[in-house]
Amino acid sequence: MRFGRRFLTALFVMSTLASAIYADPAEAPASGKYWVYIGTYTKPNVSQGIYRCELDLKSGGLSEPKLVAEMVNPSFVNLSPNGEFLYAVGETGESGEKKNEGTVHAFRVDRKTGDLTALNSVTSGGAAPCHLMVNRTGKFVIVANYTGGNASVFSLKADGSLDRRTDFRQHSGGDAGTGRKIVPHAHCSMFRTEGETEYAYVVDLGLDQVLSYTLDQKTGALTPTNPGFVKVPERAGPRHIAFNPVTGKAYVCGESDSTIVTLANRKGRGGVLEMFGTNGLEARTDNHLSTLPKDVPADIRMRNSTAEIVVHPAGGHVLVSNRGHDSLAVFEVNANSTKAVGHITSEGDRKIRTPRNFNFDPTGKWLLIASQDGDSVQVAEWSNGSAKLTGNMVKVGMPVCVKFLAKP
Repeated sequence: MRFGRRFLTALFVMSTLASAIYADPAEAPASGKYWVYIGTYTKPNVSQGIYRCELDLKSGGLSEPKLVAEMVNPSFVNLSPNGEFLYAVGETGESGEKKNEGTVHAFRVDRKTGDLTALNSVTSGGAAPCHLMVNRTGKFVIVANYTGGNASVFSLKADGSLDRRTDFRQHSGGDAGTGRKIVPHAHCSMFRTEGETEYAYVVDLGLDQVLSYTLDQKTGALTPTNPGFVKVPERAGPRHIAFNPVTGKAYVCGESDSTIVTLANRKGRGGVLEMFGTNGLEARTDNHLSTLPKDVPADIRMRNSTAEIVVHPAGGHVLVSNRGHDSLAVFEVNANSTKAVGHITSEGDRKIRTPRNFNFDPTGKWLLIASQDGDSVQVAEWSNGSAKLTGNMVKVGMPVCVKFLAKP
């Protein structure tokens, strides 16, 4: 009997550990629908700005896209935590006094219609802004400027409009010691909350670093953590970062070497990240994995680059988009490992072409894939750790970002 109890206890513990990786995705809104906002690269007769359509959670169908904001190159858009405002980068480099900055734009969202009303815009602090995020209080937005190699923080007014710049961080390069010139290229900037503290992370593709800061939630100032960055494998070219809602681990896609890098929080050092498995206890082989199949042709391997990385809302899988192989690599993750499990690819006439950004709806059922060179957004249905293209799709010129907002 004693053995039996121990056996049952062990089974319970193993079951708990196995299921602990999964979070509860969001409940479907009462309407059963989400507004979908699509950022694009603009081009005459192809795309004019930000588009909006409607996702039906029951069927996975998308309504015909509608232009809701006309502007130049809104290549990344994001919503405020309360869903009342939308912010977009204008990925250009001709604004500001020296004509070497891009722009950031603020819009009010009509929750009933999904339409946008322009509030204002400001210069971004550097050329080619390509990523932005609003903090948890809705009072600050952080912007990554790719060509400028820097990041800016702006305060937000109560009406959602952009106020003043509260911090600016210029990254610096140099020589790698091998004659290779290092040029900073900030490609992603985001906030993450731990307890009552908010941290900011900026991924720099040129430096092979993820820089980390503590945000002053009153002033919008950034203070570097100690140490102030984690170095990823050389020439990985880190592009975007995503955090697991369950384990707290971070995952970075290496644009240059077509990889996924797994990071962990350094214990006792708030906000500081490190390569997973570098605590001296064990050597890891799964903290830097290829996003491509082993048998991929050499020419595709050479030209491939990753673009986006997303953690499924349940926390058990991470996906990375491959441009060149034209696929989404799927990885199974938990507190102890990262494992490649397959790829989502084109099926017949359901084509994925240069998948840039992609995203899961908050319930985790539908996966929307923006094919930049396919001028379309494809819908795939997620099930048992993989996704199958449904045939539902909409035509949008050069789509490069997908965001969801619950429709009342």
